[in-house]
Amino acid sequence: MQAVFARFEAAEPEPKGELEHVNAYTLLVAVALSAQATDVSVNKATRELFKIADTPARMLALGEERLIEHIKTIGLFRNKARNVMKLSQILQDQYGGEVPSSRAALQSLPGVGRKTANVVLQMWFGHPAHAVDTHVFRVGNRTGIAPGRDELAVERALEDHVPVAFQQHSHHWLILHGRYICVARKPKCPICPIRDWCLYEEKTT
Repeated sequence: MQAVFARFEAAEPEPKGELEHVNAYTLLVAVALSAQATDVSVNKATRELFKIADTPARMLALGEERLIEHIKTIGLFRNKARNVMKLSQILQDQYGGEVPSSRAALQSLPGVGRKTANVVLQMWFGHPAHAVDTHVFRVGNRTGIAPGRDELAVERALEDHVPVAFQQHSHHWLILHGRYICVARKPKCPICPIRDWCLYEEKTT
């Protein structure tokens, strides 16, 4: 595991998330919108949105219908818009317009699950949280880095297996690896930086 993550670090010392945001609130909204959608589609929809609604108060002033106009190209946009307005009201009423740094508090917000909470905790607050999306789940199981039957099991395995020195960036390394190299249908094994240690038996040539 030390060698695997050292190789990831050598390839990309400071990995960054691809969702565009300007503060904790816009990050929270962007991640919530990204469920069953690509980061590219979310960025395209929020680029103009966040110029006028970058706080809970401004989002509430914008209103649900105008929010829908900005995000209607994203899947499940009506339900997501409803949740964004609800969570914005809660943040405004209960947290003074600030995003809490507690996983439990984040998960209590409408439309915010454990994965979304972990992304916000890791990216904004610097907590070594492991958000398990489809890419991380696939890479964890395929390579043997973090095998598990469900997302929570993979998350626990990452907490147990990733060396402490690499936990801050492991989330992004694994997502980017799954997005661009260890892809679902035909993984690009010949250019994989951790091919030497990968347990995937059906490596492509």
